[in-house]
Amino acid sequence: MSKVDGVTESGDRQGFALLADRGRRGLWVPGALRALRVLRDDLWTARRDPLPVFVWLRWLPHGLVCVAAFGVALGGVAQLGNNGGLNPGAAFAIGFAPAGAVLLALRRPVAAWWLSMAATVVCAVAVRAHLGETPGVVFSWPWTAAGIIGHLLVLLLLALRVRARVAVEALALTALLTWALEGGWGGAGYQPTGVAAVVLSAVVTVLGIALHGRRQARDELVEQTSLTAEERARRTLLEERSRIARELHDVVAHHMSVISIQAQVAPHLVERPSPELVENLSGIRQNALDALTELRRVLGVLRSEHPEDPEGPYGLGAPGTGAAPDAPQPTLARLGTLIENTRAAGLDVSAEVRGAVRPYTPGVELSAYRIVQEALSNALRHAPGSRVRVEVVHGPDGLQLEIANSRPRRKVPPSPGAGHGLLGMRERAAMLGGRVTAAATAQGGFTVTAFLPGDGTPPQPMSTPGEKTP
Repeated sequence: MSKVDGVTESGDRQGFALLADRGRRGLWVPGALRALRVLRDDLWTARRDPLPVFVWLRWLPHGLVCVAAFGVALGGVAQLGNNGGLNPGAAFAIGFAPAGAVLLALRRPVAAWWLSMAATVVCAVAVRAHLGETPGVVFSWPWTAAGIIGHLLVLLLLALRVRARVAVEALALTALLTWALEGGWGGAGYQPTGVAAVVLSAVVTVLGIALHGRRQARDELVEQTSLTAEERARRTLLEERSRIARELHDVVAHHMSVISIQAQVAPHLVERPSPELVENLSGIRQNALDALTELRRVLGVLRSEHPEDPEGPYGLGAPGTGAAPDAPQPTLARLGTLIENTRAAGLDVSAEVRGAVRPYTPGVELSAYRIVQEALSNALRHAPGSRVRVEVVHGPDGLQLEIANSRPRRKVPPSPGAGHGLLGMRERAAMLGGRVTAAATAQGGFTVTAFLPGDGTPPQPMSTPGEKTP
């Protein structure tokens, strides 16, 4: 290698090293800058993030009461230590008792009132021996200024939370205690505060009772307004359902009656009708009559004020005590007739029942029948000429249904269905605590499976008890 080549190779190496160093810097510097920007945004940017207004308003009374309790404690300790002649330890213990009663009143107002009364007695007894010891100093007795303020707060919180009778009883006992201390055990060298304490206590108690009554009246008004709105909505719903029932009765029932009559008269319009024609017309008439029977039951549901009541005559549970429905509800015992009608319509239907047959609630019986009926109707519409297998399994926990059809053997005509049938099946099962699944098979068919609990008990909603605040 020549000298020129050596110089060239050395220069190339230096150039590659310089490029690599710049590349490392180019990767490290932007990352460091991004980290610094994130740190600045997180810790050095003063964002305004206030608490919601309802949180402030909810805790504002508690905060004011705590501040007032702190002031009562400081004032009581200072007054008992400076003018009451008590040592610092006793002044601290007795002075903080009314403040503790104020804080306790936020949760247990009755217990707080008893604590305030006990603190007043202890304070009066402790200071009674030191009255008049310091010339020129007049001590307020039996109620200290801080004790009066603390007891007034306790009485106010008590009157806001309890019945008016309890608040009046607390006021009466407060006046009785004040009279017993000042009138029966009083002496010289103090400034009496009994009258002021009783008058202020009466004013505060009346104010608390008035506010409590106003809040109760407002709550009752809100509840009554809510009940009125619910009743108005219920009446509107009943009126709409009654209108739908009238339309169904006037339109559908009329046409079904005409179909039934025409099917009954049609064989007599032909001289020698074939047995197949007579049988088909008889089937048409019977299906029309069955449809009318079911329509009467649907009209009863629409006109019932409580169709969702499981104990009602049109509900999903046991039979109610009201008027009997216009038609008996279909049960599992009628599955044979349903399957025979489906076979007559052109489907090859096979049925299998397994397990020990046992009685179920009317809701389970009705829902099972409707699920099988809807699945067979879907097979008729969407899979003409297919083979359908209906399997009913009576298990220890409930009823298992499976309706499976093969792929259609004839051309499928266009169907106006919108999927409401599957939705209705799922809703029926969910109301009883069961489930329904529907899916296409790999062979081009369709399978509907359902499970209904034996007792037909709907699931209970989860509820969280609310917490009442003062």
